[in-house]
Amino acid sequence: MTATPGGRFVIEADGGSRGNPGPAGYGAVVKDTDDRVLAEAAESIGTATNNVAEYRGLIAGLRALLTVAGEGAQVEVRMDSKLVIEQMAGRWKVKHEGLRPLAVEAAALARRFQVTWRWIPRERNAHADRLANEAMDAAARGETWQAAGVSSEVAAVPGTAPDGAEVAASSEPPNTDAAESASGRRGGGWMPRAAHTATSLLLLRHGETPLSVDKRFSGLGDPSLTSAGLAQAEAAAARLTGKPYDIEVIVSSPLTRARQTAEAVAASTGVPVLVEEDLRETDFGAWEGHTFAEIQRRWPDELAAWLADPGVAPPGGESFADTERRVERARDRLLRAHEGRSVVVVSHVTPIKLLVRLALGAPVQSLYRMHLDLACLSAVDYYADGPAVLRLLNDTSHLA
Repeated sequence: MTATPGGRFVIEADGGSRGNPGPAGYGAVVKDTDDRVLAEAAESIGTATNNVAEYRGLIAGLRALLTVAGEGAQVEVRMDSKLVIEQMAGRWKVKHEGLRPLAVEAAALARRFQVTWRWIPRERNAHADRLANEAMDAAARGETWQAAGVSSEVAAVPGTAPDGAEVAASSEPPNTDAAESASGRRGGGWMPRAAHTATSLLLLRHGETPLSVDKRFSGLGDPSLTSAGLAQAEAAAARLTGKPYDIEVIVSSPLTRARQTAEAVAASTGVPVLVEEDLRETDFGAWEGHTFAEIQRRWPDELAAWLADPGVAPPGGESFADTERRVERARDRLLRAHEGRSVVVVSHVTPIKLLVRLALGAPVQSLYRMHLDLACLSAVDYYADGPAVLRLLNDTSHLA
């Protein structure tokens, strides 16, 4: 069943927790105005509260609508959660810090549509409630929820959750010991083998610049690589030449530091560089060129707000939420244009972290729990018939 872009739709979403907090799950369904089901989404999310599960259901429903209808659609969102509906409508404040990142992500998605928010009694939200319980029941059996009863032309949409600087707050990077080769053409771990070849995005951060030496915010300012940065780019290029990578496409941010890194890979592989404007770093506005300590002294309130809410921009700059929207657009264009190929993407801290976060369906807080070194390599595989799979994160073995 197909949907007309810009049409009218209904999202019904719900979430539940058996224990509050306890084993939790969500469900969401997208319908047209004739009550025909266009997409369903459901997932067990481990231990969580009812409110977290309800927000996750809303986010999954909005993402499902984006897949079905694209941006600009008119949609009535119906939920039996008074809290979520009132907060999304702007009538209640989000007071619980644990809900704030989810509310920010849901609001960012909602801005891509024309949304009417409507509370409904629980008995009128039976479809979404059933999906949430099916997901929790499946998890209790050690299984994963599978869509049933939806037109085979519409894939079930898995849920996701919410957005970094050349100098972004971070803690320890996730363990990458279990990551497989970044060539990304095979299944592994607990994932079933997909029926189609992956599109592999090899995410390469640019090499060192004068600003990165001093740990200064570097957004749309355009410094060149240092001599050490050029050497890092050459080392990355040597690694990416030949097997197992078999590079077919190189795409770069328009900024000089990324272009220089990409050109080193191009010289080594013989593959030309394509430029993608939306892969540029976040615009840090007035903070460009300053250290974190300098910003903390001069803009303490603005910095606190920026760290707490990805929808907040630095003075005269760009928010992480806005960066995420353009990075998603760039990702989708790359996947359409280079399906089944191995693509080197040369970019910056924020876009790479966002691509990793989106691939994992991780919450917004994950951006502050990833560390990306200069000239590091990460890798994500995208399957047309399955989820994105992170294969590598912050690998700098080529710099040793």
